[in-house]
Order: sequence, then C-alpha cells, then structure tokens
Amino acid sequence: MAFETRQLSRAPDVVAPDGSEVRILCAAARGSMAQFRLPAGAVSRAVAHRTVEEVWCFLSGRGRIWRRLGDHEAVVAVRPGTSITIPVGTRFQFRADGSAPLIAVAVTMPPWPGDGEAYEVPGPWPATV
Repeated sequence: MAFETRQLSRAPDVVAPDGSEVRILCAAARGSMAQFRLPAGAVSRAVAHRTVEEVWCFLSGRGRIWRRLGDHEAVVAVRPGTSITIPVGTRFQFRADGSAPLIAVAVTMPPWPGDGEAYEVPGPWPATV
C-alpha cells in the first residue's frame, strides 16, 4: 500500500450536492476526508446519503446543523471544536450564521462513491447556495 500526502487546495476541488465548497484531502481503503466550506450567511441544500456515514469536526465559523433520522430530529449549534455524526440515511442541512464562513473537516466511510450518493430532501430552511 502506498502512502498518500495531500495539501489543502486554495480553490475548491468541487461543489458538494449540498452546495458547499469541497477541498478533497486524503483517502484510504475504508474512508476519505475532505474540507467543507459554507460562505458566511449561507444555507446549504438539505440532503441525505444513500450508503455513506460521516463524522465532521468544525474548524471555524459558527452555525447550526439540522439532522433527522426516522423519528429522531435535532438542530444543534456548531462552532470550532464541535464534532457531529451523520449516520447513513440521515437528512441534514447546515447554515453559516454570522460574518465568517463555516468550515469543517469530514471523514466519509466508506470513501465517497461519487455522483448519485447524495439526494435532496426537504429541510427546515430555504437554501441559499
């Protein structure tokens, strides 16, 4: 197995299905990592994932994330140091409250499979991206 080393790109590599900017980081056989950035004041599109689960850690900014899985639903405030999980099938939407972008690093397990993984769902806030 080869080692991978990757530097965070200055510009987004892609735009996520939720509308956030994505900077792709390293990947391994059982997971991949990326940085997600939502501009200040922006609200993502609400989405769910078909086959992957994620763990996020917020690095900067302040905001909120809504998650719903079955009958369990919650909106939580996020700030630097907050970590959250997004189990497979969870509907989620996030927003950058305040004057700074909301930035998180996320690990996806298994690695992100590509187009068609995420699908839009109804969320609590109108999307702005």
